[in-house]
Amino acid sequence: MAQIPWPGRRFSKTISGVVLAAVVPAVPSGALLAQASPAPVVRVEGSSTVFPIMEVAARAFRASSGGRSVRVTMKETGTSAGLRRFCQGQIPIANASRPISTKELRACAARGVTFIELPLAFDAITVAVHPRNTWASSISPADLALLWNRRAQGRIRRWNQVNPVWPDKAIRLCGPGRDSGTYDYFNKAINGSEDDSRADYTASEDDTVLVRCVANDPLALGYFGFSYYRGNTNRLRALAIAGPKGTVAPSLKSVQQERYQPLSRPLFVYVNDRALREQASVRSFLTFTLQRGLRFSEQAGAIPLPADTYRLVESKLYRHVLGTSFGGDLPIGLSIGQAIRRSFEQIRSPQPR
Repeated sequence: MAQIPWPGRRFSKTISGVVLAAVVPAVPSGALLAQASPAPVVRVEGSSTVFPIMEVAARAFRASSGGRSVRVTMKETGTSAGLRRFCQGQIPIANASRPISTKELRACAARGVTFIELPLAFDAITVAVHPRNTWASSISPADLALLWNRRAQGRIRRWNQVNPVWPDKAIRLCGPGRDSGTYDYFNKAINGSEDDSRADYTASEDDTVLVRCVANDPLALGYFGFSYYRGNTNRLRALAIAGPKGTVAPSLKSVQQERYQPLSRPLFVYVNDRALREQASVRSFLTFTLQRGLRFSEQAGAIPLPADTYRLVESKLYRHVLGTSFGGDLPIGLSIGQAIRRSFEQIRSPQPR
């Protein structure tokens, strides 16, 4: 596996993911086993939407020569929970389905945590129903706002209250919990604020729970990441969104053509810069992941960035381009092109050393 020459470091050899800078003298094999230190652990937590991509990457990394002596542990805790732990310095890598917020930036600064923001893929937040739902084929942002905003709690409970041509039947709602970046993005895009949401629904930061919630109830409606819909098309049916570019179903093509609005968004990985500089295992895993980011995103059912963009992502990592390009903002409706241009604004600016 090719290694990026990290600034200020000289490596002479890579064996099983552990970088050696000196020749090990010959000693009996038993002594080598006795002196062996525990395998380094790379901890990754955060977004369940990003999780499938990183899970594919971790499996491939563990099977590679560079990853056999490195443990990669992963948890789906939601973007907000992952970034909380990240800004406390407790984990080196956080998955995020939205850019880091102003509050999280302050928390990182208070702990002296500097980081690199790496766009990894794109997503289409998917509104899904049960396949036996015969009445709904599309839904507008206005209808979604009527259904999901805070004022709907306890009031909007039946399908015909959203659309009078739909049946007079109870509706069961399934959606992300408050620690989810999908929760933040959906509510900002649909209700105008990431905090404006009803609370009387089945909530989870684990998208597999939300898939089951919809798949097990013909009267259910839920929203979650595109890869979870794509992996369960036999159990779910996606609603087209009647948005500013027409009535458009979520798909790789509609997102890449910038027609699926306002529920398409970039996905990120955040890495602690100190861990990156000091831990060979973190460097090795991230290098491996970004060099194969297109393939891993496709295998996970996500929407990959353009092929040449992953080289720019590697460049951010190699050059230690610190901070966020989004300034704590949660931009809604960015096209892939706009998100990419914004994500790499820092590369064109002088970086602090």
